[in-house]
Amino acid sequence: MQGHGMCLKLFLAIALLLLQCVQGGEVSRNHRDANVTGRCIEKERQALLAFKRGLVDESNFLSSWGSEAQKQDCCRWIGVSCSNQTGHVLQLDLSYKVVGAHSWDNSLLEGKMISPELIELQHLHHLDLRGISFNGRQFPDFIGSLSNLRYLDMSNTLFGGKFPSQVGNLTNLQHLDLSLNDFTNAENLDWLPLLSSLRYLDLSGTNLNNVFNWAEVINKLPELTNLTLVGCDLPSPIFFTISYINSSKSLASVDLSSNQLSTSSIFLWLSNYNTSLVDLDLSNNLLAGSIPDVLGNMSSLAHLNLLDNQLEGGDPHSFSRFCSLQSLDLSGNDLAGSLPDLTNLSSLAALYLNDNKFSGVISGTHISKLSKLQFLDLSWNDLAGSLPDLTNLSSLAALYLNDNKLSGGIPDSIWRLSKLTTIDFGSNSLEGAISETHFSKLSKLQFLDLSSNDLAGSLPDLTNLSSLAALYLNDNKLSGGIPDSIWRLSKLTTIDFGSNSLEGVISETHFSKLSKLQFLDLSSNDLAGSLPDLTNLSSLEVFNLNDNKLSGGIPESIWRLSKLTTIDFGSNSLEGVISETHFSKLSKLQVLDLSFQNSSNSLGLDIHADWIPPFQLDRIILASCKMGPYFPKWLQTQKNFSYLDISDAGISDILPSWFWSLCRNVEYMNLTGNQIRGSFADLTLEFSHSPALCLSSNKLEGPIPSVLSTASYLDLSHNKLSESISFLCSSAAISLSFLDLSSNNFSGQVPDCLTHVEYLVMLDLSFNALSGKIPTTIGSLFHIETLKLRSNRFVGQLPSSLKNCRSLILVDVGDNKLSGPIPKWLGVSLKNLVVLLLSSNHFNGSLPTQICHLTDIQILDFSMNNISGSIPKCLNNLATLAQKGNPSLDIEHPVSSGGPITGASPPAAYASVESPYVDNATIMWKGRKQTYKRTLRLVKTIDLSSNRLTGEIPSEITHLVGLVSLNLSRNQLTSQITPEIGNLQSLDALDLSRNQIEGRIPTSLARIDRLGFLDLSFNNLSGEIPIGTQLQSFDPSVYAGNPQLCGAPLKKMCAAQHVQTDLRNQEDDKDDLITLGFYISMGVGFAAGFWGVCGTLIFKRSWRYAYFKFLNGLNDWLYVRVALIKRQVKDMLNR
Repeated sequence: MQGHGMCLKLFLAIALLLLQCVQGGEVSRNHRDANVTGRCIEKERQALLAFKRGLVDESNFLSSWGSEAQKQDCCRWIGVSCSNQTGHVLQLDLSYKVVGAHSWDNSLLEGKMISPELIELQHLHHLDLRGISFNGRQFPDFIGSLSNLRYLDMSNTLFGGKFPSQVGNLTNLQHLDLSLNDFTNAENLDWLPLLSSLRYLDLSGTNLNNVFNWAEVINKLPELTNLTLVGCDLPSPIFFTISYINSSKSLASVDLSSNQLSTSSIFLWLSNYNTSLVDLDLSNNLLAGSIPDVLGNMSSLAHLNLLDNQLEGGDPHSFSRFCSLQSLDLSGNDLAGSLPDLTNLSSLAALYLNDNKFSGVISGTHISKLSKLQFLDLSWNDLAGSLPDLTNLSSLAALYLNDNKLSGGIPDSIWRLSKLTTIDFGSNSLEGAISETHFSKLSKLQFLDLSSNDLAGSLPDLTNLSSLAALYLNDNKLSGGIPDSIWRLSKLTTIDFGSNSLEGVISETHFSKLSKLQFLDLSSNDLAGSLPDLTNLSSLEVFNLNDNKLSGGIPESIWRLSKLTTIDFGSNSLEGVISETHFSKLSKLQVLDLSFQNSSNSLGLDIHADWIPPFQLDRIILASCKMGPYFPKWLQTQKNFSYLDISDAGISDILPSWFWSLCRNVEYMNLTGNQIRGSFADLTLEFSHSPALCLSSNKLEGPIPSVLSTASYLDLSHNKLSESISFLCSSAAISLSFLDLSSNNFSGQVPDCLTHVEYLVMLDLSFNALSGKIPTTIGSLFHIETLKLRSNRFVGQLPSSLKNCRSLILVDVGDNKLSGPIPKWLGVSLKNLVVLLLSSNHFNGSLPTQICHLTDIQILDFSMNNISGSIPKCLNNLATLAQKGNPSLDIEHPVSSGGPITGASPPAAYASVESPYVDNATIMWKGRKQTYKRTLRLVKTIDLSSNRLTGEIPSEITHLVGLVSLNLSRNQLTSQITPEIGNLQSLDALDLSRNQIEGRIPTSLARIDRLGFLDLSFNNLSGEIPIGTQLQSFDPSVYAGNPQLCGAPLKKMCAAQHVQTDLRNQEDDKDDLITLGFYISMGVGFAAGFWGVCGTLIFKRSWRYAYFKFLNGLNDWLYVRVALIKRQVKDMLNR
């Protein structure tokens, strides 16, 4: 009975509930009849319309929202969802995924305000306004009153002001995303624990650097599964209490990337989620030390990202326990040693170990068991050796091994991985040929990069690579033609074959199927012929044929390539005329390089003066193109260029006043080698960068304005500029690192304000009329490497402050009026000197032995001074000159343009631009002044000529076996030439003329095979000139002024040579030779001999004098001998 009673009660309860539902339905139906149009509740519809009025909807995405009859039902509006039972609005979603915009595009809907009437939507469960830009407006307070909200996404809405802690009132929230806004720093997160049902939290981009207890707060969210706090400037967690640790075990996904986490406490906190964590991202932090073992306890971890930290050490032991790991990213750290053992990671699908310091070889055991691996990146390490067998990696889709030190060939096993879509082996030392059989199974391959290796041979047939989109084979040793099969790969968007030795011609048919091609680089090859019709390359954006052997004109069909951004046809042999037609449709063009054509009839631009180009160029490179004689007026339309090179363009016009107004953003400008006239008068331009400016070899006049001192590189050499160089005193000159004002008409003193240009690396003021003393502030140029003051009127001594410039490599102060002794500190403080030129001054005193400390010196020129004393014997310490070859002189300095001008710091981060600055030096070579530039590194010379040096030539100088030129002429040197002179086997020029050297010429001198110039004239040398091909080939004048020298090539024969001649001419008198022919020959010979000798004596005065001097000497000798014999005979008879 009791059971029946219970059943009856249950039946009555169910019946009562059904009756209530029926009544409720009738009430709802009646309510709708009274207050609802269609399904939509009127006050909620009005609230939505008020909300719409607060938005800017220029694209009319909310066209379905309105008051018209056909739009009365708000439940049918885009982004609005209602309850089927009550008609209340439950969901408002105007995110990018609904309106059809991109997540990064905030412009499709813009918010002026969020209407407070939205509070009428009290039944709202889901609110998503992500991507609508509210441009820094305050987050609305009333949002905290929508108490039924379970889903709130206001990410990327650009709300500003105070962080909206009122969302803590939404206690039913399960999903909260406030990322990517402009809130001020959050003071605390104490409101978060109120959201006890929260499962998803994303506050990325919110500054939480003052919230030290953030980890404890997160622990109070028991239902939380997804936590994203990217870029929040999080401090490493500090646990003030222990009570909440271990209170939550639900976290499955944690993303704390791009913060400032640096201590191991973060791993202590994460260890609470060992069993639940599936995804962990700690990338872009400051984590240091070794990878902690605690990570190995995370048994459920499937994805681990530690990219871009400061982790170091070798093989982490914890890896062996990552049995569930599917993705591992350790890239961008300092991990070193051999690759870790990953054999236990059998589930691994993606492995990123790139950009570390791993070394050693890639062993097959490291990765051979990772049969599920799809993505492998070991690039940017120090891995060496050959590539391993990868046969077992049958699932591999992407393989990156670029930028290592791998060598040898590419194993066949790699070409059999048929699922590969990406191969990048660029920047290694791989070698061998590429065979067409390699690609037979790679039909899915989309990206192939084998660039910057040592691959050789010809290009194979690539027909099987039917899916290929990008092909990089640049910087190898490939030769031969480009096979037709490559031009038939219709999906190609990128081809880069630059810097090889490919040859052949480019045919029009080659481009017929490449309609998708966007990037084509065939530069630095040996391609010849003319350019074909280019019409089919309709998608091409970058077209680089620089540095080939192409000839002919540029086809006008290039104008059809309307997507082109870059044209680089420089350094070919193209010719003809380029007109406006070529550019008529190229509105996107940014880079134009037609420079340095090698043909006799170089390219010319036939552009109408009033032409307005359709493009705005960033880089204009038209060096050596015929653009003159007038300055190209179309440049006036180019407002944004950063790079301009119109050097050697035949321009002889006045520099127009409008030109400088276009150069505010210029980083590199080259007008060298024209005949441009004018001045810099009234120039007030302010550069936004510190540009490199090259205006040399023109006809510019007047003073230099201070605005040019803001350049980082300034070359105004070979002009007609005048007055002083006081512009250096401008405080804006701080970025100047290279300054060349040589070969102008500057006068006066160098201003004593060089502290303003303390970052100068090169200063050239040579060939001007500057006078006075060299300022002492030159010692503040701590970074200077090249200093040239040649051919001015400087007086006084070298300032002692120059010894502070310890980076100096080249010093040239020749052809001035400097005086005093050669400073001892040159060899003590400036030990990096490679070139030291002090010639043609008034230096006196002796040569200091300290110059022997210049172990890097390569060119030493003290000629034409008043130096006295002896040559130091320590010259054998000049180490570079004591070595053959191995030049230490770095003649090139990179030319750079600086970043934005700040006026407060040195140009620390320069962007390198085109041709480097090349040092040069002017020296006496083989009796003539020569200027060496590109070949300067090959010159090794000592020139001490035209001084008052005395004593002997030290034998130690013969240890300088690298010497190419030695000039000790016009001094007062004595003694003999050291017999070891033949050790100088590299010698090309030797000048010892006009001294007082005596003795014989050493026979070893004849063994210097390279000797091309020799002068021993006007000394006291004697004896026979050693027999050797070199010494006999010189003009006799090189031995002139040495009366006691004899032998070839001098006409004066030595006595021993006469005897040898007589002996060689003696013959046996045999009867069988006494014939008629003998008598005839004797008569002819007598006549020839008689007149050959006597005739010469008659007509050649010097020979006649020598002959009769010889006869007189012989007569005297005979007379003496006869007299002695007679006396001896007489004495014997008297006995």
